[in-house]
Amino acid sequence: MELRKIDIRLTGESQKLLVREASGVVSEGESVGILGKSGSGKTSLLSVLGLMSKPTGGELLLSGIHTSGLSDAELARRRNEDIGFVFQSYSLIGHLNVFENVALPCSYGKPMSKKQTTEAVTEQLHAVGLEGFEKRRPKSLSGGEQQRVAIARALVRSPRLVLADEPTGALDTATGLQILEHLASATSRAGACLVVVTHDQEIARAMDQTWVLRDAELHHEVKGRR
Repeated sequence: MELRKIDIRLTGESQKLLVREASGVVSEGESVGILGKSGSGKTSLLSVLGLMSKPTGGELLLSGIHTSGLSDAELARRRNEDIGFVFQSYSLIGHLNVFENVALPCSYGKPMSKKQTTEAVTEQLHAVGLEGFEKRRPKSLSGGEQQRVAIARALVRSPRLVLADEPTGALDTATGLQILEHLASATSRAGACLVVVTHDQEIARAMDQTWVLRDAELHHEVKGRR
């Protein structure tokens, strides 16, 4: 993943510049933590990286592909097949059980067989320590357990890029680091990129790179996580 002088402005009358000429590279199998105060533009940047919105200026490359030239249909296909999302609010569907929630991405984009889906869901639930939770409903889970379901769902299709918005917000620091280690290890083994937005400096510093959004500018440093 490569950012080339990305600009992001608010829509509407203010046209406030949230991100100015942000550049950076995340190699396959590498992770980055993004730090910044509330309102600094972290979530807006994550939206651009996830192909849910377009930058005001600059260019985003995913797997070497210039995303600005892609049609809406192609952008949607890449979101479904190549990008995994972990949302801050979990975004689990209440009337579906844990297995069904994790399996949701398997029905998007290129279809997976029932056997492939079962194997992928089982593997990810085991990885986050939720074996035996398959039939449980989200309302019966703690916040931390719901977050683990969200992480399993993000990884179930073996995406090329995983975007996580405050993925450990409902967990204590020790458990959060453990979950992030799984997330980082899983994406690294798959040769995927991991981008984590967080307010927790310890979580961000545990990634290979740390990017800090300050006064609309992206500052980044390289640190060896492993």
